[in-house]
Amino acid sequence: MPELRQNFFTKEWVIIATERAKRPEELATHRVVQPIPEFVESCPFCPGNESKTPPEVLRYPANSNPWAVRVIPNKFAALSSELQPTRSLQHLRRRIEGFGFHEVIIDSPDHSRYMGLLSDAHVASILRVYRERYNALSLDHRVNHITIFKNHGADAGASLAHPHSQLIATPVIPSQVRHRLFEALRHYDDAGECMFCHMVEREVEDQTRVVLKSERFVAMEVFASATPFATHIFPLRHMASFGDISEMEVVDLARVLRTLLAKIYVGLENPDLNFTVRSGPAEYAAARHFHWYVSVIPRLTRVAGFELGSGMFINSVLPEAAAEYLRKVAVEKVAGAAMGQ
Repeated sequence: MPELRQNFFTKEWVIIATERAKRPEELATHRVVQPIPEFVESCPFCPGNESKTPPEVLRYPANSNPWAVRVIPNKFAALSSELQPTRSLQHLRRRIEGFGFHEVIIDSPDHSRYMGLLSDAHVASILRVYRERYNALSLDHRVNHITIFKNHGADAGASLAHPHSQLIATPVIPSQVRHRLFEALRHYDDAGECMFCHMVEREVEDQTRVVLKSERFVAMEVFASATPFATHIFPLRHMASFGDISEMEVVDLARVLRTLLAKIYVGLENPDLNFTVRSGPAEYAAARHFHWYVSVIPRLTRVAGFELGSGMFINSVLPEAAAEYLRKVAVEKVAGAAMGQ
């Protein structure tokens, strides 16, 4: 029988359509594998083409050549750091000048190397760059929120094939983030505990929706996942801001994130996907009620009329079945190839 499940964080309802439920393996993309070269002469992100991009903001390791990770301003930025966040209100029309930062993090010099196929050490380098740029931009008093995200594949919004991530810093806190902050604070007022910590503890005890767990992080399908294989990675230590991640946690998260991405790559045959670092604003660093996490969402289904009209999603794969499927996906050969073994 179909059922409705409520998202513990947002209080939004999701339909788990068991009558049309699919086996997890049925959602594999089954695309013809196209060979991808390590270097593309026309690609502005490939090494040797640095002059084709705006002047770099950062390279990792610093002052190194060859580089492992580069950060550049987005050539087609959604916002401009040259503006000021000046506000205006005319009748019901509220405006802010388009201030913000929009940066591209080039994951690797290798044009062909998707993050799930990199070594754990290289993914840790990418995460260090995320942290460095998050903390640097958080010092700007005009910035109120920072979103770090990856679009992998055309259906996920990637306009360039070379693996990269993006960062957008805005002068406002997006309403979706505000809603999560509000629900988290309301739960803390009612129960005196972080609702994310509470949920993680219960899920780790239950194990049904856990995909993998390390010393410091757990990756799991959420009880009311809105889409198939939507997987969240939570730090086991309470942290409201991604900027507070420690070096040991960077290394551990790199292994968990890379392993999860590899499982999705192998088990679902390299689907397009998005992942986002969902963090509270930097000033929430000591907040007891919020908890940052990474959201990984494979693009296996399309948003249709019901979702657009109601805001309620229909998920045709049981989260418990998705977790069981991903747990069984072996990625040892992928990891070995990534590390040149």
